[in-house]
Amino acid sequence: KGPLRVCADPDNLPFSNQRAEGFENKLAELIADRLDRQLVYTWFPENTGYVPNTIGENACDLVMGYAQGTGLVEDTNPYYYASYVLITRADDANLSDISSLSDPRLKSKRIGLVARTPPASILTMRGLGANATSFDVRSGDSQTAVAQEIIAKIASEELDAGLLWGPIGGYYAAIADVPLAVMPLVNELAGPATLYGITLGVRPNEPQFKHQVTKVLTDNADEIVSILEEYHVPVLDEDGEVAAAESGPASSSP
Repeated sequence: KGPLRVCADPDNLPFSNQRAEGFENKLAELIADRLDRQLVYTWFPENTGYVPNTIGENACDLVMGYAQGTGLVEDTNPYYYASYVLITRADDANLSDISSLSDPRLKSKRIGLVARTPPASILTMRGLGANATSFDVRSGDSQTAVAQEIIAKIASEELDAGLLWGPIGGYYAAIADVPLAVMPLVNELAGPATLYGITLGVRPNEPQFKHQVTKVLTDNADEIVSILEEYHVPVLDEDGEVAAAESGPASSSP
């Protein structure tokens, strides 16, 4: 039993940071505890060749928060599902309970989003691009700063709505200056996927270790969902339904 080497981003809340304040830090601590191994971090900014520089170079045993099925590394089973979300002001009755970008109430609304993300393509398909404001993430940075800017503009009514990755949107919407509503986008019938299974990345050809980690995820599903809920992550199951802590996320791959 050597140390459990975990690769994570050093400055990317709500996921992780060097002060161990993110929910992926909490998950890494849980896994290390259950495996009775010392937790050791290797820090890699997520937008700088994160996967090939970690697993490929044997820099770590686990990559935190890895989307299922990309084929770049081996996946564990998903420990939660997440989607992109639509964020609006809670007191905006005109946009209450919108669950799809095809809703006609979004016509002519000022919508902020991160450039080159799946919702950008869907907005274009729905004819909503003309009133959208696209925010670019600077090279080497995470979406965190852009997410905070979009949410601040929604709170100040410079924007009517925003489209963000669920864990980021839920976290920063919860600490905004005004009450905001967060609606998962899981009902899009065309365009790129908006719902993803989130796994841990492991090295290929290590089935025993993968099994050990997957067992920890399955056996501690309720506790993991509770951790995510503390960070206001909209936790879903593989069907896009809200996953309560009583049942936890699905424990097998779709």
